[in-house]
Amino acid sequence: MPVALSIRRLALAGVLLCFVVVVLGAYVRLTAAGLGCPDWPGCYGHVTPLGAEQSATAQAAFPSKPLNVGKAWREMIHRYAASTLGLIIVVIAALAIVSRRQRLLSITYAVALLATVVVQGILGMLTVTWQLKPLIVTLHLLFGMTTLGLLWWLWMSLPRTSWGGMRMQGAGRPAFTGGGGGGAAAMQVAHLLAIAGLIALAVQIVLGGWTSSNYAAVACPDFPTCQNAWWPHTDYRNAFVLWRGLGVNYEGGILDNPARVAIHLTHRLGAVVATLALGVASVFVVFRQSLSGALPAACAVLGALALQLTIGISMVLKTFPLQLTTAHTAGAALLLLGTLALVRRTGAR
Repeated sequence: MPVALSIRRLALAGVLLCFVVVVLGAYVRLTAAGLGCPDWPGCYGHVTPLGAEQSATAQAAFPSKPLNVGKAWREMIHRYAASTLGLIIVVIAALAIVSRRQRLLSITYAVALLATVVVQGILGMLTVTWQLKPLIVTLHLLFGMTTLGLLWWLWMSLPRTSWGGMRMQGAGRPAFTGGGGGGAAAMQVAHLLAIAGLIALAVQIVLGGWTSSNYAAVACPDFPTCQNAWWPHTDYRNAFVLWRGLGVNYEGGILDNPARVAIHLTHRLGAVVATLALGVASVFVVFRQSLSGALPAACAVLGALALQLTIGISMVLKTFPLQLTTAHTAGAALLLLGTLALVRRTGAR
């Protein structure tokens, strides 16, 4: 099997697994299982919760954290999936180094991908050992999404290869089909709009992580108002303090309600900005016949955007059921993939 095809298949497997890891991470956090295993990388000093359950000595080492088998399994399944993802990325980096003369994959890109997942692993450890500190939890989500994006970009960048070994056209073919400077100018504008949308989405993902890690989602139980007001009492002074020291258990949140309201409202405003930015970029492509090559990506962004907005609004109206709150993270991941595809399509030459 050609090395390019092997890397591309590994990248696709990594994308799928990383998506699962991101959604699992949200599920673990939302079911209060983030500290289901109070140590790292094991669980009460064991490889599995089963071993911890059978060891009274292991549980006695954490008297303030009695074993909850269900939460422990959720946390460890997440860790197992993340470790498998790390192994896939190590193999990708190794293949990139071995095939460096073929220049299939930039060594710098492979190393950056590997470094990202290593940092992600460290953040996973600190999430547990620093007891769900919001800054670390938010960075953990951000680096998880970054890993997902890097793997997706890698998959789109590598050429498709037929069974006979002949290279086929990859995902980076030109987005515009018209001749002359008009098509090129339109593509340049579309690319800049797509990048602006990506930046707005990245900020919104950070705000979403901060909202979740500070347990601020329920601060506004109604929509479109918040606590029956368009602008209720807020406390921005305490809402975005990044560092509050160590030794604090952040499970359940420590902020007063006005600070949580400020976080939630900011997240809603960020959603408006991201929706406008991504909507403008996608609609611009849809109504430009010369950009037909980017049309599937633009439609994907619009579809993911509509899905994410529907999930977000329904989540509030239905009082934050677990299925929808978990799906909200999945929707953000899908929107990221669609946006990156739009950036890729509009930037191809």
